[in-house]
Amino acid sequence: MSIGSSQQSMPPAPQVAPAPAPAAGTARPAATAALSPEPGASSPEPGARPASASATAATAGGAVTVVRAPGALERDRSRYQRRQRVVDMALRFGTPIVLLLLWQWASTSGAIDRQFWPPPTEVASAFGDSVSSGYLGENLWKTFVRLIYGYAGGAAAGILLGLLLGTVRALRVALEPIVSALYTVPKLAIFPLLLLVFGVGDAPKIILTGLGAFFVTCLSTLAAVVSIPAPMHEPMRSFQASWLQTFRHLTVPAVLPEVFHALRLGAGMAVLVLVGMEMIQGANGLGAMIWSSWQVFDTGRMYVGIVVAAVFGVLFQSAIKWAGTLLLPWTRNDR
Repeated sequence: MSIGSSQQSMPPAPQVAPAPAPAAGTARPAATAALSPEPGASSPEPGARPASASATAATAGGAVTVVRAPGALERDRSRYQRRQRVVDMALRFGTPIVLLLLWQWASTSGAIDRQFWPPPTEVASAFGDSVSSGYLGENLWKTFVRLIYGYAGGAAAGILLGLLLGTVRALRVALEPIVSALYTVPKLAIFPLLLLVFGVGDAPKIILTGLGAFFVTCLSTLAAVVSIPAPMHEPMRSFQASWLQTFRHLTVPAVLPEVFHALRLGAGMAVLVLVGMEMIQGANGLGAMIWSSWQVFDTGRMYVGIVVAAVFGVLFQSAIKWAGTLLLPWTRNDR
């Protein structure tokens, strides 16, 4: 049989007719409706926060229609922010109050040993006695003066050295390993050396307090400088800015938020180091007050010193945070 005759004897291929388009109003399958939304339906904005029951699904003939209602933040932003502030204040002050009430109940009911864990009412009574006698005020003032001297000097030196190490590569290569190594040395290990050099007095405590703030601010400032994105330097190079102009108009504004964050961390470290040094060697200060109260087993006054030191540290860090918010308004977060 020839090739031509074989081709003529082959049956024709079946023709497949296209599926008819659904008529208007005809329900589409659920899978198709889920993948392709209805024409004209608005999609939710990216990152939008739906309120409770703001997204509902209605099924009509197999088609799914998603309807989104505006959330509380979108309806009234100022009212939402006011309510959020009220909630934040309730959590901020309500949590310590609840913990104090639990402590009071556990101590008075005998769940914990009252001799070691006196109830907050006894601590408050000891606080009143310490204030009326002037004992607390005198020790708090001594700690405050030492902290201001040590923290101011250490933080200023740390920021300055961190900026220099971040902008001058030769200094960073030469000094960063030394600074990192000294940072890991316990501050208590340096205290005997300072006593040998400066003698017994306030100088060793002030210097060690400054060192506690110095290393935190220095390393944090250095990390902030070297983490400035490279594209931010391109405009300065394009306009042939000098090193001083780049430092003033780019480096300093870019690292200021991280610098204030480092100042907060350094403040907490300075209070911690200073109170510890006063407990080891000192005739006055909050640390000496805590230690002397422990020696005579005056637990009420000892807890007064601990609580005052904690509140003092929180207030000191809050003051630095407030200063940063005031000087850097673009870093405020309203969320």
